[in-house]
Amino acid sequence: MHLETARLTIRPWSHEEADRLLDIQSRLEVVKWLGDGEPVLMKDIDEAHARIDRYEERSATPPLGFWAVEVRETGVVAGSVILLTLPNADDAEVEVGWHLHPDSWGHGFATEAATAVIQHGFDAGLPEVYAITHTTNEPSQAVCRRLGLDDLGVMEKWYEEESRVYRTTPERWANRA
Repeated sequence: MHLETARLTIRPWSHEEADRLLDIQSRLEVVKWLGDGEPVLMKDIDEAHARIDRYEERSATPPLGFWAVEVRETGVVAGSVILLTLPNADDAEVEVGWHLHPDSWGHGFATEAATAVIQHGFDAGLPEVYAITHTTNEPSQAVCRRLGLDDLGVMEKWYEEESRVYRTTPERWANRA
């Protein structure tokens, strides 16, 4: 998959970017928002290479995937954007997500990348897309609001801990303000 936005290229991670992935995934301020339980920091470059291989496997069934978000102006990878089936999903519910290096926060890259992959999912026929945040992750909740996603409130469904859940459908997406 390869998408371009005004400022970004969304594409597969490459092994040449393992150092950058390690830099992102070894930061507590990034990893603390991912998944359940205690954050697990990436330890070394071998783990980064293994993760890139896993991202490729998770991207084998379009429109789903786990992609690098490259800033076209600089060629630097800002982070990742995902469109993946939620864990413990009863009906193959799909979530959009993002995690960026702190040097890429505050530039609108998460919103821009998520907009592109949500549209990509709907163009491929997805019936809905969710965004799941930790209840205290206010920056990601702000991205969800900027995306025009509907706030469904706090739930304990796909993860062990409570999450704030957002959702959109193709119809709501097409008519967002």
